[in-house]
Amino acid sequence: MSPAAPVVTVVNRLLGVLPQKSRQSMLLRCERVNLAFGAVLCEPGERIRHAYFPIDSFIALIASLDGDACLGIGLIGNEGMFGVSLTLGIDTSAVRALVQGPGSALRVPAAALRGELERSAALRLGLGRYVYVRLAQVSNAAACTCFHLLDARLARWLLMAHDRAHVDHFYLTHALLAQMLGVRRSGVTRAAGPLQSAGLIRYSRGHVTVLDRRGLEEASCACYGAVTADYDRCIG
Repeated sequence: MSPAAPVVTVVNRLLGVLPQKSRQSMLLRCERVNLAFGAVLCEPGERIRHAYFPIDSFIALIASLDGDACLGIGLIGNEGMFGVSLTLGIDTSAVRALVQGPGSALRVPAAALRGELERSAALRLGLGRYVYVRLAQVSNAAACTCFHLLDARLARWLLMAHDRAHVDHFYLTHALLAQMLGVRRSGVTRAAGPLQSAGLIRYSRGHVTVLDRRGLEEASCACYGAVTADYDRCIG
């Protein structure tokens, strides 16, 4: 008798919504890995050798201009994946992928993902929907950066990190927050002040504690709720 296939508990939402057959086929090609804080999974222009489906880790996506100015364009946690361009036949990264929340992820070789995409219409549809969601998120982030106040944008990024960290206490350095917001470090300090004074967060030396989630949502710009609703509508 052949040994039973290993059973893997799905805790990545993007894989979790797939039909059972497609999900199990994907899981057999994944390996569970630990992502260390600060690890760079890919640099702009580099070949994407693996796609990552975070479980309890999260990845910051950072775009750079002339190798100097940086802007955060997204955070990926267990709602998504890094390597989405592979679904479009593109195997190079346009952004820097930096592990900001350490933890586990499911990793699949790029060639294996392409093979699964060829075999599974359900996987193509599911990841195609995620491509749309990511494009909408990037568009939203660009408009948000241009038109919304810094403290509201900071509240939004903290909510995004809180969602993906799955705990009230997590680590976000001044340097990364400055990159994500497209400001100097001093701007992060000024923006965090009103949030701390209002008792919404505690922030010291990169250590963030969310004290009042509802209040933080009220302090955020409307982009946070819009992006969350868009994901729920398209992915489930």
